[in-house]
Amino acid sequence: MPARLYKAATIQSVSLVNVEANAKNRSDTDSMFAFIRRNFRWIAGGFMLTYFSSFGQTYFISASVSEWQAQFGLTHGEFGRIYMFATLASALCIPFVGRLIDVVQAHRMIALVVPVLAGAALLAGYASSLPILILAIFLLRLFGQGMMTHIALTSTGRWFVAERGRAVSLVVLGHQGGEATIPLAFAALTIAYGYSVGWLAAAIVLLVVGLPFAYWCYRKPRVPHGQPSMETTTSPEVRSWTRGEVLTDPLFWVLLAGVLAPAFIGTTIFYHQNYLTALHNWPPQLFAMSLLVMALTTVGCALLTGAAIDRFGATSILPYFLLPLAGACFALAYSGPQITLFIVMVLLGISYGIASTLFGSLWPEIYGLANLGAVRSVTVAAAVMATAAGPGLTGTLIDRGMSLPAQMMFLGGYCFLAAGVMTIASVFLQRRY
Repeated sequence: MPARLYKAATIQSVSLVNVEANAKNRSDTDSMFAFIRRNFRWIAGGFMLTYFSSFGQTYFISASVSEWQAQFGLTHGEFGRIYMFATLASALCIPFVGRLIDVVQAHRMIALVVPVLAGAALLAGYASSLPILILAIFLLRLFGQGMMTHIALTSTGRWFVAERGRAVSLVVLGHQGGEATIPLAFAALTIAYGYSVGWLAAAIVLLVVGLPFAYWCYRKPRVPHGQPSMETTTSPEVRSWTRGEVLTDPLFWVLLAGVLAPAFIGTTIFYHQNYLTALHNWPPQLFAMSLLVMALTTVGCALLTGAAIDRFGATSILPYFLLPLAGACFALAYSGPQITLFIVMVLLGISYGIASTLFGSLWPEIYGLANLGAVRSVTVAAAVMATAAGPGLTGTLIDRGMSLPAQMMFLGGYCFLAAGVMTIASVFLQRRY
């Protein structure tokens, strides 16, 4: 389909927002299973993309750090800087690559992104020089963490309107599914055959399973549904902002200050897990056990948040997602028994569950659908930058004598104040529309 016709089809789907809004009362009575049955291919496709984004996430890439350090003679600090700069470089590219989803059909983007990600996995597993490894990390971060998730959430936000919260809450569960299964499978292959075979397996699975299934799921775009007899409604239609207009909107930057907190703080906590367990005299395996608690909490809160967004709107949820994150920071600021870590993970899971669903629904609700890819590419790039800056900045402060618990006090205070700002922003946004 030519770019201009695809763009026209996207704008036409915007005009159906009001039609679908009228079907909201009917959809509220549907069970989750009925919703999944009606929309299986689009939910499954988005889940598949977020699931396989794991190959570009820090928790997966970090499993091979020790092998790369030994192969290329890198210290922890040297590899940390390489990883940070490769991540920052990928973040700078996302606004340019990410906007393609507005003019290129989603399944065609999948046909480009998944093979490149598979190639990056091969480079990571068989890198013969440091420049090749750096290129591999750059591509993994750009096309894995960045574009796989970007395609899934942009398409879901565009294809669902009245049931957007429910749809996003199901799609983002791919992240938790990937966290729970992919690192374990990779560890088993690494122990048996070496880390290179693990990366080879990742490339094969992407090409044999991920590419054809996600391509088929997204081959047929979903049109927001509604009954023709219900075309009149009092629900206002959201104007589609251009990316330039969004960047000049003061509320966008206010929201971004809160949106980036989970990425910055969560990555910091996971990156410094060995430091934290040693500091609090917790058993090393305790952190791995606590991640399961966080994953289960995230899943439950994501589904509940999806239902709440469909009923009350994403802007109504804004004041709340940072409060559990503030509690997690304050809990880590003090040395406590082992149960403290599980409390932290429950609070992180609540915040992550709310945030993951909220961020997939917020931007289309505020800025419309026609240029959603361009708008979301900015927020995705900023989030990737936050994941790169968190470990580097906090690690530097630790080296200069400021312990991570002391930093957590400041981060908790920031989240608490930002939650108040999000409350004010929510009021202004609801008045705007």
